[in-house]
Amino acid sequence: MSAAEREIPVGVVGVGHLGRHHARLYAELPGARLVAVADRDMELARQVAAKYDCEAYDDGRELIGKVEAASVAVPTEAHAEVGEALLSAEIDVLIEKPIASTLAQADSINATAERSGRLVMVGHSERFHPAIVALAGQVRAPRFFEIHRLAAFSARSTDIDVVLDLMIHDLDLLLHLDGTEPRSVEAVGVRALTDRMDIANARISFASGCVANLTASRISVEAVRRVRVFQERTYLACDTARGELERYSLVTDVGDTPRIVRERIAVEDAEPLALELAAFLRAVRSRVTPQVDGLQGRRVLELAYRVRDAIETGQV
Repeated sequence: MSAAEREIPVGVVGVGHLGRHHARLYAELPGARLVAVADRDMELARQVAAKYDCEAYDDGRELIGKVEAASVAVPTEAHAEVGEALLSAEIDVLIEKPIASTLAQADSINATAERSGRLVMVGHSERFHPAIVALAGQVRAPRFFEIHRLAAFSARSTDIDVVLDLMIHDLDLLLHLDGTEPRSVEAVGVRALTDRMDIANARISFASGCVANLTASRISVEAVRRVRVFQERTYLACDTARGELERYSLVTDVGDTPRIVRERIAVEDAEPLALELAAFLRAVRSRVTPQVDGLQGRRVLELAYRVRDAIETGQV
């Protein structure tokens, strides 16, 4: 078996709502061998381990010496502690978004990875959504983004506010699709069902001249995940909930009245998280920088904190 095909022994630390999907997919993905899962709730760890025929532990450090790579899907405040312990033991890690609770913790994670020569990938799975991948192939010098991400209330994410929980997905997409530095940030937010922000709106201007308007809510009746992009002579409408992408183009044939032409862009039918984990394993095998590395994870966290600061202070 070649190095590009070899099986990677992997583990998952934290098998709550999201971590159990990591375990499921590692058990299914070619080239991965799920060795163990760990969770502070030992009964939960045993249930997941029994389902996927692997070992169960109540401490992520038990994976040391048993795996080559691991997903970290523990609560955000524990990302740095767990991630650095694994990195220091020369284990490559995929840390769920956001990379950490603070910029200092993100810096510490990245420094530990550099010292140990290990890889850090951050779980911004929307980058791998087939509709977003198709959208990225159509974006050319965008001028305006309108993004809505609305979700039903879930008690599982109340350890962080809606900016770090939901809006951070779209902040990452903006940094990826525009590619220039954010120049100014204006934002408003409200607390409704919890003591943290549940609804937020941000307006961000980039060095390119592009402007983005984002709305995120975790108390919506209807689940909405839409990205609209306006650029020269083209409007792109992406619905990741439906897995659809449409392009509207202004056509001005000689002698004809200008008209709008609508096209449906083909979108692959695939699970974003599965694509993300497959990309992580490829990076582990080939020792190349992951598509969403620790530095990118830190960059989007910094922008998220600028949005939060704008909400708290009312300043640009």
